[in-house]
Amino acid sequence: MQIAVIGPAQATPAETEAAYAAGRTIAGSRAVLVCGGLGGVMEVACRGAHEAGGTTVGILPGTEGGNPYLAITIRTGPGHARNVLIVQSADAVIAIGGSHGTLSEIAIALRTGRPVYGINTWDIEGVIPCSSPEDAVMRAVHDAAKSRTM
Repeated sequence: MQIAVIGPAQATPAETEAAYAAGRTIAGSRAVLVCGGLGGVMEVACRGAHEAGGTTVGILPGTEGGNPYLAITIRTGPGHARNVLIVQSADAVIAIGGSHGTLSEIAIALRTGRPVYGINTWDIEGVIPCSSPEDAVMRAVHDAAKSRTM
């Protein structure tokens, strides 16, 4: 299973804490963490997953190396296509905070049928609000397993 973590490149302390916990929980669930590969929520989620022995994939906007906690880097061109690649690479999406870039990824996920689990993020139809990062990962893993058996 692959779970995308999306959120701002400049994270608040609360977003940082949530991203780290989400990364650790994703690794503990033996899922692969997919993200944009840069800083903020992306880097902290990767650090949490990396420290818990998980696999992290960063889909980068250009030729830069990405954050130091990436196991796999995929370099793409800049632009909105990167958001599509991040979302399309995931079985589920966890949105932590975020601004318009995060909203764009949420919209892509909802349009392509990916479930979106939210932690203090956009309050829009289709985003499943979660009480904690652990709750978001548990729901993502459970719902993905359930949909695979149908």
